[in-house]
Amino acid sequence: MKHDPIASGKRKAVNLSLDTGVVAAAREVGLNLSQVCEAAIRAAAKAERDRRWQEENREWAEAHNRWVEENGLPLERYRLF
Repeated sequence: MKHDPIASGKRKAVNLSLDTGVVAAAREVGLNLSQVCEAAIRAAAKAERDRRWQEENREWAEAHNRWVEENGLPLERYRLF
């Protein structure tokens, strides 16, 4: 199983307001609202962390890409493909 860097292993009860139609549809098909909400929040948090990392490191990535374009990959001569 893959390590989840966000999960703490602990549970916390929270209040959450959802559209009644969404709740009814989820219950009708047997979905666990807590699990579905947790998975969606986990995915949203990861996406936002990734977006922020890209934004914070954009200058470095662009500089690195320019360097590789001008100089090639440092160990390219050892590549087997």
